[in-house]
Amino acid sequence: MSFSRVAPASDPAPLPPSFADWFAKKGWAPRPHQIDLLARVEHGASVLLIAPTGAGKTLAGFLPSLVDLSRRQRPKPGERPRGVHTLYISPLKALAVDIERNLATPVAEMNLPVSIETRTGDTSQIKRQRQKLRPPDILLTTPEQLALLIASKDAPTFFSDLRTVIFDELHSLVTSKRGHLLALGLARLRKLRPELQTIGLSATVAEPNELRQWLVAQTPGAAPRADLIQVAGGAKPIITILKSQERIPWRGHACTYAMPEVYEAIKAHKTTLLFVNTRNQAENLFQSLWRINEDTLPIALHHGSLDVGQRRRVEAAMAENKLRAVVATSTLDLGIDWGDVDLVVHVGAPKGASRLAQRIGRANHRMDEPSRAILVPANRFEVMECQAALDANYLGAQDSPSIPQGSLDVLAQHVLGMACAEPFRADDLHAEVTTALPYRDLDRATFDRIVEFVATGGYSLKVYERYAKIRLTEDGTWRVTHPRAAQQYRMNAGTIIEAPMLEVRLIRRKTKSAMARPGPALGKVEEGFVESLAPGDTFFFAGRVLRYETLFENQCLVTEANDHDPKVPAYAGGKFPLTTFLAAEVRSMLADPARWGALPDQVAEWLAIQEKKSIIPRADELLIETFPNGNRFFMVAYPFEGRIAHQTLGMLLTRRLERARARPLGFVATDYALSIWGTGDIGLMIRQGRLSLDDLFDEDMLGDDLEAWMADSWLLKRTFRQCAVISGLIEKHHPGQEKTGRQVTVSADLIYDVLRVHEPDHILLQATWQDAAAGLLDVRRVSDLLARIKHHIVHKDLSQVSPLAVPIMLEIGRESIAGEARDAVLEEVAEADLVAAALS
Repeated sequence: MSFSRVAPASDPAPLPPSFADWFAKKGWAPRPHQIDLLARVEHGASVLLIAPTGAGKTLAGFLPSLVDLSRRQRPKPGERPRGVHTLYISPLKALAVDIERNLATPVAEMNLPVSIETRTGDTSQIKRQRQKLRPPDILLTTPEQLALLIASKDAPTFFSDLRTVIFDELHSLVTSKRGHLLALGLARLRKLRPELQTIGLSATVAEPNELRQWLVAQTPGAAPRADLIQVAGGAKPIITILKSQERIPWRGHACTYAMPEVYEAIKAHKTTLLFVNTRNQAENLFQSLWRINEDTLPIALHHGSLDVGQRRRVEAAMAENKLRAVVATSTLDLGIDWGDVDLVVHVGAPKGASRLAQRIGRANHRMDEPSRAILVPANRFEVMECQAALDANYLGAQDSPSIPQGSLDVLAQHVLGMACAEPFRADDLHAEVTTALPYRDLDRATFDRIVEFVATGGYSLKVYERYAKIRLTEDGTWRVTHPRAAQQYRMNAGTIIEAPMLEVRLIRRKTKSAMARPGPALGKVEEGFVESLAPGDTFFFAGRVLRYETLFENQCLVTEANDHDPKVPAYAGGKFPLTTFLAAEVRSMLADPARWGALPDQVAEWLAIQEKKSIIPRADELLIETFPNGNRFFMVAYPFEGRIAHQTLGMLLTRRLERARARPLGFVATDYALSIWGTGDIGLMIRQGRLSLDDLFDEDMLGDDLEAWMADSWLLKRTFRQCAVISGLIEKHHPGQEKTGRQVTVSADLIYDVLRVHEPDHILLQATWQDAAAGLLDVRRVSDLLARIKHHIVHKDLSQVSPLAVPIMLEIGRESIAGEARDAVLEEVAEADLVAAALS
């Protein structure tokens, strides 16, 4: 928590004397925005507070509740236990635990009659049941736990005294399906407590007005907003990009080249947080540091797949300043104030200016002291992205995404949850749901289709009793059909759909007795990764080298090993898309040679050679290069719009090139470029006028081509699987058993095929198309790209690979490539030979 080190104010009103005395004894004074927020809440307002990291947002958010609770009379003997007074909702379990620890100090020092507890997925069932009987005054929880609480028949009693809901890191909560579920939960809380007030806390916000609307009930024909308190100032961070003496790689994400310099930075600081974007990157980075940790510095690993016990031990060691470095993913990048972290190292490009600002704020978590950060680009294109992110940070630019329209599968889950709580009337629930910002424009017909889906599964599935979760009764209310439906809802609630996971357990040796009684759990890895292992294979996990022994029920049994070339578990999630803002900044930097001086010499020289041998496109242009290499012909495009948009573009372009008889064989996409190769000479076809680039990249590819491709795409089936699980059509968890990932996939694929044939307008297929277009395909971004480059395509036909094309050419054969073939045409070409050809 943060306070200003100034003399106490002479008139600290409206603070009660006990609070004013506490500040005075500390030699602190409350910041103006903390007092302002307290005053507004006491006058009945809901408030969004936007303030720099270290400005004391946490205390500001809790101050109204602590003051109100300090004035509350103690319950008389025999009175019913009071309900929870304040809900604090966090996107991270670790953040809730951290807040509980930090909030306990002022509560204890002021001797306030306030009880504080956490309730997350890690909380034991015994403690959860006890909390429902005797709620704490302040409950620190997550969106998933709120969904379960409001779906209980006891919800009216539990929330009978609720006054305030505090949303920490609000910008991070609202932009995903978790945010949709949370918005619906807030709508139900408002029904239970019409006078409810909300407080939103955030440091990085691009569009404050959206968050202000999210915090309050929406009404037809209006857009009411919460009050806004925006705190200016804060020390500017000190950010540098690592100027390595080593050669910056052309491709890859490991940053191995920079590890000795990163290690020296760790040695020069008290505590360093090293952020990466994916869990397998975290495992790789941790092992790379340990290999060169000659001083045996205490270095730890923290990511979401590790066992909760290990994560809590790392968090406790951080709080006690026992660690010199922690390698982490997004599990630690929000709001947490632990120990003497005085340096953040971001390994790999941040993919967004707001994400970088959030992570940098973990160092020197005080408003008046600058955070220090080092960016370590993994390859040459990432150097430009890191520079763009650095420039954006100094300008205060934000690129957090806007709040999307509410997802229909989440709504279906919520409808079932509300039926579990109490019978509902469709008119009433529709009116309630549309007070939530993401569902403000939900029409009644779509809502009724969702209710019918929950009741029957849809026209094609209504003959199957297991899909009937709710029924319409004579009094006009919808009720749960069977207690089993409520039980299965509680076991499957939530929107976080990870790839099927298996628990990793350590055993001493592979024996029958060891398999019957395996040792400690280390965490979870994806089922598909385990299926790729043979007994004896080794892999990195939880900071160790492990040998795979066998699969026992749903557990991956392993022993400790000492191998110099283990594998790293692959995780399907966690890859952040390059934001539109940073993409535009990279294009602008590339187009302006005057800005190359800020880049490392080897990167600036690379771009200078590209300018000499080919073309440097303007910021509004799309460069297309064609050239032969080996016995194939290549077309490379440089949209700089992110991997997801490029993959969609590659799929659609390949179909068009097939029709043009260019004989494409495959493609590969990165965040920066797209390469398509085949046996037809695309450059010759363009020169002879047999292939028009304007026609090839016409916006009409998002019509019939997209629909035809999506209809047969495995991506659509994957999206349907997620929607089916979230909506409750398919339950992964059952009493006494759990479906494997393969069983869930088979069930989803069968239902998908039935619906496509017999009910193509099924509401869940509609939800699937919406999800795929926004997520896996990023259709809006592709559409914006095609509109931007219309009549701005420049073509350069080359006799050999260009300098700019080297990074993506080196990707070919190193990834699984969606397309007609998994082509490894360049595998035999050494990197040195390719680079020499490009730079000669």
